[in-house]
Amino acid sequence: MNPSSVLKTYFGYDSFRSGQEDIIQSILGGKDALAIMPTGAGKSICYQVPALLLPGITLVISPLISLMQDQVKSLNESGIHAAFINSSLTETQISKALNMASKGTYKIIYAAPERLESGGFLDFALNTSISMITVDEAHCISQWGQDFRPSYLKIVDFIDRLPKRPIVSAFTATATEEVKTDIECILKLREPSIVVTGFDRENLYYRVEHISGKHKDAFVTDYIEKHRDESGIIYCATRKNVDTLYENLFKQGVAVTRYHAGIDNETRKKNQDDFIYDRTPVIVATNAFGMGIDKSNVRFVIHYNMPQSMENYYQEAGRAGRDGENSQCILLFSQQDVMINKFLLEKKEFEGSDAEDMELIRQRDAQRLRLMEGYCKSTTCLRQYILSYFGEKMSRPCDNCGNCHREYTTVDMTADAKWVINCLAETRGRYGQSIVTGTLLGANRARLREIRATEYKSYGVLSHRSEREVRLLIDQMLLEGYIIQTEGEYSVLRMGDIGRLKNEDTRVAVRTFEEKRAPAKIKGGKKRSTDALTSAGYRLFEKLRSLRLVIAREEGMPPYIIFNDRTLIDMCAKIPKDKQEMLQVSGVAENKFQKYGQRFLEEIGQFTADNPGAVISAQIEDEPEAAAELPEKKQEREQDKVNQGTAWSEEEDERLSEEYLSGMKIAEIAREHGRTSGAIRARLKKNGLIV
Repeated sequence: MNPSSVLKTYFGYDSFRSGQEDIIQSILGGKDALAIMPTGAGKSICYQVPALLLPGITLVISPLISLMQDQVKSLNESGIHAAFINSSLTETQISKALNMASKGTYKIIYAAPERLESGGFLDFALNTSISMITVDEAHCISQWGQDFRPSYLKIVDFIDRLPKRPIVSAFTATATEEVKTDIECILKLREPSIVVTGFDRENLYYRVEHISGKHKDAFVTDYIEKHRDESGIIYCATRKNVDTLYENLFKQGVAVTRYHAGIDNETRKKNQDDFIYDRTPVIVATNAFGMGIDKSNVRFVIHYNMPQSMENYYQEAGRAGRDGENSQCILLFSQQDVMINKFLLEKKEFEGSDAEDMELIRQRDAQRLRLMEGYCKSTTCLRQYILSYFGEKMSRPCDNCGNCHREYTTVDMTADAKWVINCLAETRGRYGQSIVTGTLLGANRARLREIRATEYKSYGVLSHRSEREVRLLIDQMLLEGYIIQTEGEYSVLRMGDIGRLKNEDTRVAVRTFEEKRAPAKIKGGKKRSTDALTSAGYRLFEKLRSLRLVIAREEGMPPYIIFNDRTLIDMCAKIPKDKQEMLQVSGVAENKFQKYGQRFLEEIGQFTADNPGAVISAQIEDEPEAAAELPEKKQEREQDKVNQGTAWSEEEDERLSEEYLSGMKIAEIAREHGRTSGAIRARLKKNGLIV
């Protein structure tokens, strides 16, 4: 077999993604390899395909048990014999697995780096033909990486002890130039083939919302209510935030679970499984939940607090849309997040580092935090900011992020800034941003009356401004040094260098914004998305999802391992009638067809019989700008927009509100009304249902 036939036979794909084939050919040519590919780009394929073609065993070093288990389940479902060796197994189970591996039963073995020092495992390795060692999440080997693990340093010693050096391949999604060099040097890669496919995830829509306190809770609740049928992760900086948000959502009837290191192992494992197996679609978690999660149908990732670095944010946000479908990455930012992270970094432990290294790492952590804060406060294209951080240039704004969909206006707020300073003088630097903002706005709060802030000259002087504008002003003054914010759990605002404000020529300019338009279908999103399905097509998609869930529970495995959403959507687009046609669906390979294919064919057949003549897909061409289009398909698309340009009736307006409030997606509503998605959003905005 060759790589392409392996890809089709075992994984059900007709072609490789960008960079995959180059890496595979390099490995099969006997060369070491280092691949830096974004999350969801198919790194696993890059070592799994050659593993099946190389003569011996491939040993994959992976940092997390959950990641190993998911990978092995997926491989076995595809007809590939694989096993994992970790602390979740008994010594008897480990011994049996190693014995079977030595006899050639398994082609791929997953192990944690700590396992490499075990006498039994080392004995196995010394007496078994190992063709390749793959280091997954390779950034963990670098002290400059965001997830440095000293145990990863043991990998090199292990390789050196083997009787014959195997091919060494390393994979990561997050590596700056410095980390990339570290990986290459520490692993002693020999003239490696280095492939960097780029960091852009076109299917992810990034946005930052400047909100704080209970406003964050309200935002999260509202978002989940409007996306009730979607799976998502909400990241919080602290365990306390996780518990509080979880309890609030649970009380409101949201199917939600939680995950952090303070929960006992058994409960934590159950909660993770509830999320992975789609029993609870939403999970609230600290960053302890992340690197090992490969759930493909996560449609949104919300950061309740700002992460400590762009690397962390990229990894965590990258849990969304791993199947290539359009997904949202939303960061809820307040200045307090910066203080929380500074506090957490101060408590950070440095295992195995000397004093000089510790200081360098602290400096690097502080720099990362500043750049992460810069992302949150940026008014330029968010995608450009992310790519620039990782050394990748983008020629123009993406027109596909929250900042690109905002109309920014520069406002001279110099006079307002002087009133902020006046307020800080009156508070004598004793209070935080909430008190200062409330005072300037003239808020009617018991706390302000208690501290007699209502008697200040500055009380209510900025009541003509919105809370958002005042917070943006304070953020700008912090950046320019007019104000300083103390560190610690209870940070306060104090005057900084205000000398420049006394100069008549000094101006404090703040960029405020209005929403230019609501996010439309994500530009550059992958084909075969639910946006291409008619309302009948979406009903079929939901039926296939329900069948998948039934099968998953019968088999005791995550639904996305059966078939991911993208594969189900492709079934809806192609409407296969037999085995031959089903094998043309992306992600359906021979082994999975034998297990599940007939049941999906029957479900599709029943639906088409019950809905004769139904148009399932409004768009099935492979390219969005095809040179030619079948007349009947063109007609179908035109029929989807038959009411475009016509006036809205009261009856249609009422129906629109009912549909939106019932949880229908905008694309589905558009198809029902025969209008464009843009027209639906404009009407919803006019009716006050969206902002």
